[in-house]
Amino acid sequence: MHAPLRLTALALAAALLGPGLASAQEVNVYSARKDHLIKPVLNEFTSKTGIKVNLLPAGEDQLLERLKSEGANSPADVLITTDVAHLHKARVAGVLQPTASAEIERNIPAHFRDPQGYWFGLSARARVLFYAKDRVKPAELSTYEDLADPRWKGRICVRSSSSSYNQSLLANLIAVHGPDKAEAWAKGVVTNFARKPQGGDRDQITAVAAGQCDIAIANTYYYGNLQSSAKAEERDAAAKVGIFFPNQQGRGAHMNVAGAGVTASAKNKDAAVRLIAFLSGPEAQKAFAEVNSEFPVLPSASVSPLVAGWGRFKGEEINVAMLGENNANAVRIFDRVGWR
Repeated sequence: MHAPLRLTALALAAALLGPGLASAQEVNVYSARKDHLIKPVLNEFTSKTGIKVNLLPAGEDQLLERLKSEGANSPADVLITTDVAHLHKARVAGVLQPTASAEIERNIPAHFRDPQGYWFGLSARARVLFYAKDRVKPAELSTYEDLADPRWKGRICVRSSSSSYNQSLLANLIAVHGPDKAEAWAKGVVTNFARKPQGGDRDQITAVAAGQCDIAIANTYYYGNLQSSAKAEERDAAAKVGIFFPNQQGRGAHMNVAGAGVTASAKNKDAAVRLIAFLSGPEAQKAFAEVNSEFPVLPSASVSPLVAGWGRFKGEEINVAMLGENNANAVRIFDRVGWR
């Protein structure tokens, strides 16, 4: 853990574990989400409820290790992560507890939450295809499975297998087709790489715009962030690239979620549940949609005008908990096929 995180965490722990434990009007959040997205929503929660939020931001792996080392003495009440794989790891590590809330369950469809209530998806994103408008026709694209076809040899950009987003996509294919077919698919995609995996999702999309590849696999919100960027070169790159939602004639596009769970150590459980309920409600869902080009999990909430411009699509409704359950197998497959 780097020094700033250690000092911040120690200060938080000292405040909460010293004389007079945290009051019922506080909730302590360990969050891996970007500050510009989560802080305004947490501030609004405090404004509406009077419950103070103490926020400790860091990477998922750092937060999980901290929760494990702190054990029952952890000051954290809520853990927020950016995808299902990390939520699943937290559940397996025993740092989350099951939570029942009629309000949360009304707000969040069953396929976007853990069946036993250990965690809840709070915003959704699709992992889809981005294509060069001048080199690929949308009619040439169809499914994720088709990316392993030899006609795409030397034409695909995608980030490293260390990305939990890629791990979740392969975990999805394991759930749908079984591990053998999923491994054959991964091997075929590796054969079709235009370059060695590198960079993040933005880099894959801009590589398509620059002519380094014809197709990229990336999360939808990165495309939205490029489209709305303050940098003209990023907006120009996005304009050269089209978005395609695969498997529309079948199960639908692969979906993942950022989400949250109540920690096993929570001293302020009621406040933690109220916070997650708020994050699944109309105000927070609107913020996730507009600030980060994500899809709301609340069915009655609307996408942003920018996202609406991508058109309607069918998202897969497999329970995303399967993505976490198949994660370890996905990592092993990536290693075997040389997707580094």
